Amino acid sequence: MASADDSNKDYETFYLGDWDLQCGEVLRGAYIAYKTFGDKDKGEALVYPTWYSGTISDNVWLIGEGRALDPKKVQYFVFFMYIVIAYFIIIPCLFGNGQSSSPSNHPSAKPFPKVSFYDNVRAQYELVTKHLGIKHLRGVLGWSMGAGQTYQWVTQYPEFMDLGVPFCGSAKTSLHNQVFLEGVKSALLAAKRIPSAGSGEGAVVAKGEEVRTWSDEERDVGLKAFGRGYAGWGLSQAFYRERLHEKHYGFPDLEAFMKGFWEAWACSKDPENLLVMLQTWQSGDCSNQEPYNGNFEKAMQSIKAKMLVLPSKTDLYFPPEDSEYEVANMKQGIGKMEAFPSIWGHWAGGPGDSKEDLKWLDDHLREFLGTTAPDSLEQRLQEAKIE
Repeated sequence: MASADDSNKDYETFYLGDWDLQCGEVLRGAYIAYKTFGDKDKGEALVYPTWYSGTISDNVWLIGEGRALDPKKVQYFVFFMYIVIAYFIIIPCLFGNGQSSSPSNHPSAKPFPKVSFYDNVRAQYELVTKHLGIKHLRGVLGWSMGAGQTYQWVTQYPEFMDLGVPFCGSAKTSLHNQVFLEGVKSALLAAKRIPSAGSGEGAVVAKGEEVRTWSDEERDVGLKAFGRGYAGWGLSQAFYRERLHEKHYGFPDLEAFMKGFWEAWACSKDPENLLVMLQTWQSGDCSNQEPYNGNFEKAMQSIKAKMLVLPSKTDLYFPPEDSEYEVANMKQGIGKMEAFPSIWGHWAGGPGDSKEDLKWLDDHLREFLGTTAPDSLEQRLQEAKIE
């Protein structure tokens, strides 16, 4: 069982205390896990949240020397002088991921409370401003649920950042996406003989009933079913048609891939953690807050950060059509959309398995963040008021 004071952890913990949630409940003794890369005093701050089931280490594939997200000093010689560009990168964890407050490290006889993207981002804002002392972000970016958090950031705190890059995610979880999640959630819960309470809800639990722990058999059967259900959604039809499960991953056949990739991934997770994050995902809607009150178009209009929206053309649950609608409702000049030209489906945007897609993403981030193009360097000089 993970614990907040685990001496072997390679991340830090920010304690929030009793955290009021958007649903009206309170998460007692709440905390979020995070890790930083780079020098806070010398780098431009970026927030890069975790994704569904992901831990901090699952985000690191996009960070490193020579990449767009480079936490070290990079010198460019421009106009007979050197300019230094580097990033201070903050990876905050979702509630429920097993490192931040989660069922696995927050044991209780009561069901874990409903947590929204709003709750997560408000906690991240506390971390960034009150604990790390950052007054403004260069940008926020993220894959999948990280993209949902990116949209939450740019609508919840629209003045606080310059840029936003959501990739393979959405500002509002579509009905079709909710249907997909109901399928894998119900497969997981069936092992415990408990039905789903519906989209955006957890399991059906009688009032006053205590949460029963999972038996070893229930956990094994449920998580394997969850993984097999996910297998038809995370990767596209074309991925399987081209037999990339064999050519790229080296599995001899489909059944070996189902067991060695999808079941292995699912069985490495805690079932209650998955359910908490899934509820957050199903309920995702950045317009579900003041002053938008459910007006999605108004929420998109409120965005002031320049946005680079990067869906995958073969993503089965975050299709490009949703991204097109998001960008179309932003103010003129705010949003730009370009789709990964990939057959890797949702996995085009992470976690770095497709090297071609990783290069495509890194190149687009590099250009958008302004780390190579001469025009962007000139703009940085002007922003720094260097003549």
